[in-house]
Amino acid sequence: MSETVGPPKIFDRALLRRRLARALTKGAPDFLMARAADDLLDRLLTVKREFPHSLDLGSPSAHFSQAVVSSGRAPPLRASGCGGAVIVDEETPPFAPNAFDLIVSGMALQWANDLPGVLAQARRILAPDGLFLACLVGGASLVELRAALAQAEDEIAGGASPRVSPLVDMRDMGGLLQRAGFALPVADVDSFTLRYDSMFALMEDLRAMGAANALVKRARKPLRRDVVARAAQIYAARFSDADGRVRATFEIVWASGWAPHESQQKPAQRGSAMMSLEDAMKSRPGSDA
Repeated sequence: MSETVGPPKIFDRALLRRRLARALTKGAPDFLMARAADDLLDRLLTVKREFPHSLDLGSPSAHFSQAVVSSGRAPPLRASGCGGAVIVDEETPPFAPNAFDLIVSGMALQWANDLPGVLAQARRILAPDGLFLACLVGGASLVELRAALAQAEDEIAGGASPRVSPLVDMRDMGGLLQRAGFALPVADVDSFTLRYDSMFALMEDLRAMGAANALVKRARKPLRRDVVARAAQIYAARFSDADGRVRATFEIVWASGWAPHESQQKPAQRGSAMMSLEDAMKSRPGSDA
């Protein structure tokens, strides 16, 4: 009898939920969620639809739900693993097919062990012509911190350990949305740089947000003090400005798609063109034809 093999367990999601819950209780820094929520509001204001039944899936705070309300829509159902009206596992949302006209998700799905599966589940519970709008922490985030830690640990310990979580690449999102069955999939990115007094100030912010390393195969031993000290030196030498403050790159990847509906624009069928490419080129002004 063969056992069913599921997706690999990349993240310790139970540990992650505990950290996020503790961070929210202590008043975690919310600058990333606030920025993303402002962007969500702008996106929703361009869509002339009511969306009477909406879901905020996985967002750790109420920022995204508030953005939906600010756009003039009814409050969404908040459902996540660390707060909201319903406590759910974002990877297996317990909702009926076609239950929602709008699904939003803020800064949660980057920690899914099976992102394609989560997108497929979102598509399942989205009604025809419903909209999915989500943002995730992108793969270019914290490139400076990754580089400094890896170099320092390699120099001192003879090799780097997995210290920072892998993140999604914007170039993969369109394909993932299409694979999940979404129509008109779009992926774009908001990339920006923040400045800190030191690498230690950045790491303190990350810990306060509950965003510390949650990999299942994370290094079992904490970073040695000499490695951290060397990483701070490398960070300051490679990624500081003239005033001594250091740069930290953040990237927010946006993904949007619609549940298919007959009213939506569709690509032309193959072979349906009225003119061949050769004839079109000949008809261009200045052609040699």
